[in-house]
Amino acid sequence: MTVKLILERKGYDVFSTPPETTLGDAITILAKHKIGAIVVCDRNNAIKGILSERDVVRQIAAQGADALWKPISESMTMKVKVCSENHTINQVMEIMTQGRFRHLPVEKDGHLHGIVSIGDVVKLRIEEVERESEEIRSYIATA
Repeated sequence: MTVKLILERKGYDVFSTPPETTLGDAITILAKHKIGAIVVCDRNNAIKGILSERDVVRQIAAQGADALWKPISESMTMKVKVCSENHTINQVMEIMTQGRFRHLPVEKDGHLHGIVSIGDVVKLRIEEVERESEEIRSYIATA
């Protein structure tokens, strides 16, 4: 089970924005699309950072409403962990658990290619466990 399978099922669509987007505008995007993070990319679609709900809360707590008018380049997480389509579900779970984050951009040839969330990973893992369980029941019934 790989990231490629997740992306094939859910799609490759991912919301991104340039670093000069204001925090207020980024919050609007998050709310409008009901997402928890937005990837920050340059004009060539190279990943420069990621802005999560957690980043937003920290900035507003530190700066108050003034943070809303500042570019997200001042709020985003700059050291972004990424994965490729070839990463396994277990590898992705380990990366997310160690980093304590819920969104992992997928990079291909140095460019943003998709994104996986902890929800995507859990959903696929549950499907896998249910499939394995059914196979075992089937095997026992026919043995």
